[in-house]
Amino acid sequence: MTLRMENLERLTLAEMEVFLETHQHISWSVPERESVYKLIEQVLKAQGYGKLSKGQKGIVRRFLVKVTGLSRAQVTRWIQRFRNTRRVKRKAAQRPRFRSRYTAAHIAVLAQVDAAHQDLSGPAVRHLCQRGWKVYGDPKFERLAAISPSHLYNLRQSAAYGKIRVRVVHTQARQVSIGERRRPEPQGRPGYIRVDTVHQGQHDGRPGVHHLNAVDTVPQWEVLGCTETIGERCLIPVLEAMLHQFPFRILGFHCDNGSEFLHQTVVKLLNKLLVEEFTKSRAYRTTDNAVVEGKNGAVVRKHMGYRAIGAEHAETWQKFYTAQFNRYLNFHCPCGFATITTNARGRKREPTGIRIIGRHSRSWCHCPAGRST
Repeated sequence: MTLRMENLERLTLAEMEVFLETHQHISWSVPERESVYKLIEQVLKAQGYGKLSKGQKGIVRRFLVKVTGLSRAQVTRWIQRFRNTRRVKRKAAQRPRFRSRYTAAHIAVLAQVDAAHQDLSGPAVRHLCQRGWKVYGDPKFERLAAISPSHLYNLRQSAAYGKIRVRVVHTQARQVSIGERRRPEPQGRPGYIRVDTVHQGQHDGRPGVHHLNAVDTVPQWEVLGCTETIGERCLIPVLEAMLHQFPFRILGFHCDNGSEFLHQTVVKLLNKLLVEEFTKSRAYRTTDNAVVEGKNGAVVRKHMGYRAIGAEHAETWQKFYTAQFNRYLNFHCPCGFATITTNARGRKREPTGIRIIGRHSRSWCHCPAGRST
């Protein structure tokens, strides 16, 4: 049976004492906690608890224990809180809340960097943030300069980042063979470049442009070019202009087994530039030209996409590469270099880590004094 009692705070001390004597064998409880706290506060205020004698306070305490269903210790604690604060109210949970080191503003800056550089790896993005703070003194990069690459990926998965930028890109590397039937051996010297072509595709039977990609093996200096076709008339001028953009002398030229490079016109061009080696990939050795093939997916396809671009736009793309994009790749876009150590016997060990630096920094470190730049 459920009994509902109202206006309990209006009872006098005598009525409370009679209530306790006549209901000794009846237990009471209040289901809602907030109602319990409200009842205790109302009774204590109505009775003027602070001015009561010790015996009268005992009557009020026993009455509250009876009608609330709380223990004597609990009621005593609530009375003490009422005397201190004049309120009987549950305290909010004091859970530890740590300040977010990276706020929504920092995540917005990260999204801007990813959008500008087409979602580079975590170490590369951290290098850009460090460069923005230490080199250019931009305060918005101060905290991101110390971020760990692993936590950078966590921020990319956050809701704040998703509201600003969401992009999923799947790149596919093309496997192309290359050739003088041996792998070039630069011995840590710059000047040994690897070249490949990337076709932009056709649309409604109209041919697309061909991208030329040249990468130096050691400093990773990269130069892109664009031509209408891979025939000698269009390819040779673009290839020569690309070779002149390297800041060091070309010592070796490595390509795949495609006919666009394996002909006498290219040989004459290389002889004119005093190129010492002209090699091509071996059969079933796909790693001979893996450096440039990896760049085809990571740079060309990533930035230029897969949609067809008409061959009539080749000159426009060539100007863009020469004036802007090649400078961005080599002076602003960081690149990862494997750290290879040598044991006591002089044998090279497996890469132990990746260093993120700019291509231009690596190039000047390997450029001998007096060499033409």
